[in-house]
Amino acid sequence: MSDTVRWGVLATGGMAVRFVEDLLGMPDAEVVAVASRTEASAKAFADRFRIPRAYGDQAALAADEDVDVVYVATPHSAHRAAAALCLEAGKPVLCEKPFTLNAAEATELVELARARGTFLMEAMWMYCHPAVRRIAELVREGAIGEVRTVQADFGLAGPFAPDHRLRDPALGGGALLDLGVYPVSFAQLLLGEPDRVQADALLSPEGVDLNTGMLLGWSDSGATALLSCSITAATPVTASVTGTAGRIDVPDGFFFPERFVLHRDGEEPEEFLFDGRRDSLEHEAAEVMRAVRAGEKESPLVPLDGTLAVMRTLDAVRDRIGVRFPGETSKTSAVSENVR
Repeated sequence: MSDTVRWGVLATGGMAVRFVEDLLGMPDAEVVAVASRTEASAKAFADRFRIPRAYGDQAALAADEDVDVVYVATPHSAHRAAAALCLEAGKPVLCEKPFTLNAAEATELVELARARGTFLMEAMWMYCHPAVRRIAELVREGAIGEVRTVQADFGLAGPFAPDHRLRDPALGGGALLDLGVYPVSFAQLLLGEPDRVQADALLSPEGVDLNTGMLLGWSDSGATALLSCSITAATPVTASVTGTAGRIDVPDGFFFPERFVLHRDGEEPEEFLFDGRRDSLEHEAAEVMRAVRAGEKESPLVPLDGTLAVMRTLDAVRDRIGVRFPGETSKTSAVSENVR
């Protein structure tokens, strides 16, 4: 592969726009193709960003020999099929979060990627953000002792109309998969997969969660995580990690922070500041390009086993609050045997 990584973009929605805008600012990245459900939509997107090729079907993009990596930004319910199509064609894939609708679909994709020896990564850009990486590093180093509690929230005020994608069960709507995936992923970055999951939620008439609270537990350490997500209330979007010897507070936008504060017992608070645009997607794009150039099949920053663990927790939460998407059975949204 040359120094320049050539991207194909599958979908033309808001996340695709954000990702392409950031790719265009990277000297070692080039967007060479885009695909959408219609050729007209793909062409409009291609014209906007001066992308050479526009396809009206996903298979054409997956077969394009000039595409080195595909970014999948379709609605949640289409992630599995789109990513699988590209993996079958031998294309490395960066797939938006939530990775899939449930853990069963996620397992299918991971097994396919591993069988084909093809790179696959969830677009959990939080894990690639330098501030979040530093928080995880401090926790691993024991800066706050043994972690006892994690608190995190992510909520939007809305209101979202009944026909909005966030309220459409067929598209994997609800607060949990769109927003709750961030607090859950943050907690599991620091503590791993929980073995106890409790949850309560307000459901919409359509059957998706509007407001969800979660309590996760880890028997081996005694740690707990109190997490929430909402599409009916604008929460502070903060996080706090408390250990036996201190605390880390993220006062704003915990999944893309520009600063956080480390409190060590008996010492003055230490503030960590980070330069650059806080909401840039360049960090995850750079990690994908680094890994693909190196011939790696997954990223150490966003490991596939970690993605599967998060999906199992999201399944367990949905099981507790009674949310099931069309076409799912008790097997396709199965709760891990290790989760109580």
